[in-house]
Formats: sequence, structure tokens, C-alpha cells
Amino acid sequence: MTALTPTTTSAPQPARTPERTATPRRFLMCPPTYFDVVYEINPWMDLGVPVDSGRALAQWERLRATYEAYGHTVEVIDPVPGLPDMVYAANGGVVVEGRALAAQFTYPERRPEGVAYAKWFAGAGEGVISLGQATEQNEGEGDLLLAGDVMLAGTGFRTSRAAHAEVAALLGVEVLTLELVDPRYYHLDTALTVLDAGTAPATIAYLPEAFTPASQAVLAERYPEAVLATPEDAAVLGLNAVSDGRHVFLTDRATGMHARLRERGFEPVGVDLSELLKGGGSVKCCTLELRPAPAGPAEPADPADPADPADLEVRA
Repeated sequence: MTALTPTTTSAPQPARTPERTATPRRFLMCPPTYFDVVYEINPWMDLGVPVDSGRALAQWERLRATYEAYGHTVEVIDPVPGLPDMVYAANGGVVVEGRALAAQFTYPERRPEGVAYAKWFAGAGEGVISLGQATEQNEGEGDLLLAGDVMLAGTGFRTSRAAHAEVAALLGVEVLTLELVDPRYYHLDTALTVLDAGTAPATIAYLPEAFTPASQAVLAERYPEAVLATPEDAAVLGLNAVSDGRHVFLTDRATGMHARLRERGFEPVGVDLSELLKGGGSVKCCTLELRPAPAGPAEPADPADPADPADLEVRA
């Protein structure tokens, strides 16, 4: 009689969590010296809710110190009296490969901020080439998030579609238009965050309900492995985050997002910015990334003679 050898079936192995690598970043921030809610231009603002300016400054200082503790460089722009929202530095412009384009704000209350940020870019020195202010309605990294070699560009509330073509021409990037539909998520950086631009495609997180069905379909097709946020985490601006590729700096209130980030190999770093939330912003709103020019000689873009937008890809 031939002995039967028992067969064994290997248990399925869990998916391996990818190793994440942090990359030192250079940020621009503006202290909330004059921060207050003195007008209402988004659903988060309420003139009936007082602002504790001392607490706002302490929370901002904590965010700055946290970045520096994790090895990042923070530049500071001087706040301007009468501009209470200037603390939201991400809205001041966008910098790609050292080329800096300052914002052209939608609301008159914030338009002088674009001038202030353009002035800072012009005097920033080595590593930053100022292209001046945008001509089209453009609220900087509030609606323009670089995901590798693609600029994810929001529209629907603040930044115009015409601005997307202008950005493609001046900064030399492919622009992917995404339309926002929920007034609470009036900027792209309140509904989507880039977690790791070094993967192909980039790793992002977003709230599907913040976008039109057409934009949801585009995101699902291009970023099938994206982290999907819950409405509860988005409602505390849990997507208004900054990532260095490994560490994700975000509000300490978005506990569900913290858990999902850990599952994907990221390390969430919780920060309390509850006072600045009263103006409609959190971690990302307070942070503009100064992306350096690539190593080696590079020809700066001439804002007076931009590339033909027809030569650059802008997809909707």
C-alpha cells in the first residue's frame, strides 16, 4: 500500500506595507499676528465666534516647530496688518522647480495678499525665480497640488479653469482639472492631499463626495490605490494635510484618517490647529511648499513670453 502524503495549503499572506521615505522639504509660513474672522467668505467663518489670537499664534508656532523637529526648513513671510487670512500661506502661490507664481485672489478682502506674496517671491533669493502674479483667478496651492509630474487643479469655487491653462504654460506641467461641488471644500486642499509623489502614480487621499461624478471617475481611474477619506474626517479638515513622503502632518481630530494612514505605511503627526480652523484652514492651508529647481543649469521661464498652452497638456 502506498502511503499518502498529506498536502498543505499555505495561508494567504497579508499585503506588505510599503516602506515610506521622508524627504526634507522647504516651507513658507506666515504667523497669524493679525488673524481674526472679520468677514465671512467660506462656510467655516462665523462672525459670532470669537478668535483667541494668542492661542492661534501658539498653535501656529507648534506647527512650525513640529516641521523643524522632523528636519524641514521653514521660511517666514512677514504678516501685513489688515490681512487676517495671510496666515493661510498655501493660498499665496505655487512653486514648481523654483518657479514661483503668486496668487490672484477671488475675493477683494484677500487680493492684497497676492501682492505681498509676489513681493516675497521676488526677494527670496537663490532657489526661487519669481514669475509675478497670475493673471487669471488663482488661489495658489489651495487649488494647485503637485502630484509627481501632474498638477491636480481644483475649480468650482475659487480658481478658474482659465488659471489651469495659465499654470500649465508658465510652470510647464500637465494639469488635471478636478471640479469641486461642496462649499465646505471650496479649495482642493480641503478635499484632497498628496501623500507620496514618488510613487507611480502618486499616492493621494481624497473625499469622493467633494467632487463632481466626472471628476470622481477621473480620480478613481488614475489613482485606484488612493486612500478614501470619510465625511467625518473631511469635516474636521483631515485632508488639509502636508506629507514628506512618510510623515503626514494633519489635524489631531481626524482619528479615522490617522488609522488609515498607518495601514498604508505612513506615520501621522497630529497637530492642534483648532483656532485657525475658525477661518477655514488647517495644516496645509498654513504651509506653502518651496520646491527647488532641479540640480544643474536650467533656463528660467519668461513670464512675458510663456509657452503656448496648446503645447502643454491640460486635461479635464
